[in-house]
Amino acid sequence: MTFCLIDHITVTAPNLEAGAQFVRESLGVAPQAGGEHPRMGTHNLLLRLGSSTYLEVIAPNPKVPKPNRPRWFALDELQSDTPPSLSAWVVRTEDIYSTVNTCSESIGKIEPMNRGQLNWLITVPEDGSLPLGGIAPALIQWQTEQHPAEKLHNFGLSLLKLEVFFPKHSQISALLESINYQGPVSLSSLPHGCAPYLKAHIKTPSGVRQLVALNPDGNSGVRSPYRMVETNERKRD
Repeated sequence: MTFCLIDHITVTAPNLEAGAQFVRESLGVAPQAGGEHPRMGTHNLLLRLGSSTYLEVIAPNPKVPKPNRPRWFALDELQSDTPPSLSAWVVRTEDIYSTVNTCSESIGKIEPMNRGQLNWLITVPEDGSLPLGGIAPALIQWQTEQHPAEKLHNFGLSLLKLEVFFPKHSQISALLESINYQGPVSLSSLPHGCAPYLKAHIKTPSGVRQLVALNPDGNSGVRSPYRMVETNERKRD
């Protein structure tokens, strides 16, 4: 049976400089250069969190034209002063088509993507939104023998746990069960009407640190600049 594991966590930012500063201040380590995503008009920075796990900072690429489609990870909704945020997470599977078919939520269409010499398949909603406000993970299937995290510099960081906060605890639990997810994730309920959010616990050379969203004043706290997209019915691509 196909099962899913956490692949990477994603920090969205209006530009890479702001995203890099957010990660550096949160974790004490700066991410390294990544590359460009031609189909989405975005680029990224990367930080290794293990041999097959990493942190990604992603932002619109100002050096290329805006694509004739919504950018992924709700990047088109960001303003120039929107604080960087741990906005999404991605889990990998060896059979993305069968995993999407068993998923209890609509998480997007399967699309081919590339960055440099890397190629992969990933689920992306047509409107570029974050399913369930970023709480529902995207699915990825790498089309390469070596995981990209293995090529990143090892600063001694590792992801210990990802906390998922959402008003409908049972909905997320059912989603993860439907894709046969296995990994370090804990689920916590929120009062109805509260914005969902993620919190990553990361081991660093300076101890365990947390990566969370930022409020507009730059202080740590719960904040989601995105609308929450919920689905009442399961949809298949």
